[in-house]
Amino acid sequence: MSSKNNTGGPQSPEPKPPRVPSVRPGQKGGKRDENRRRKVSSLCNAGLTLMLGRGLENVTVDEIAKFAGVAKGSFYRYFNDKEELVQSILEPLRVQLQLSFDQGSALIGKAKDSESLIAAYDQIARDMQSTLLKFPREITFYLQECRGPRVAQRRPVRALADEIAEKAIALTDVAHEKGLLAPFNSRVSALAVVGAAERMLFEVLSGGDLGAPIAAAEALVRIVMDGLRQK
Repeated sequence: MSSKNNTGGPQSPEPKPPRVPSVRPGQKGGKRDENRRRKVSSLCNAGLTLMLGRGLENVTVDEIAKFAGVAKGSFYRYFNDKEELVQSILEPLRVQLQLSFDQGSALIGKAKDSESLIAAYDQIARDMQSTLLKFPREITFYLQECRGPRVAQRRPVRALADEIAEKAIALTDVAHEKGLLAPFNSRVSALAVVGAAERMLFEVLSGGDLGAPIAAAEALVRIVMDGLRQK
């Protein structure tokens, strides 16, 4: 019998934490390891291509395997389900974003005034542009799916959205601690900036004319800082 939540409806099961597929047997760099990497890459590319075109929930494991040119059983040799596949697709992007946020936090921590704070945010914008150039399809997929329900195969996407939000809030907290930002609520201001940045990214990736991406990002930095920096 299903348990009930406070609203009287059925309570959702506790989500299992998504994980990256475990490494299969075979000497690192050997033939079996190379074959595993090639198959994983092919399945990730197939899944990403299909899901970009039709949406995450509208693509089946059968279709991914067929598009990758492998048997359905091969999919389950490397992934337990689509949730694991989605996490594997997003993991390189997640690692790169984490590095950018960590470097940004260090830069903001060294800022002493409004000018150096703007310079720090400009560098973060340049780092994000570099990430965009490395992972345009993965970012498009993330932006396409990150507002959907936090269920099953979308859990890794929403987990990345949460991580981005928390990292942005942490950056804002660092600037607040140094007295360089006006005393607005960190969560409100950080989420407003993330929302604007993601909307601009989606526009760029969809072919919208915002000019050079780095110029657009630096313009956003100045718009934000005009409103948020300590006067």
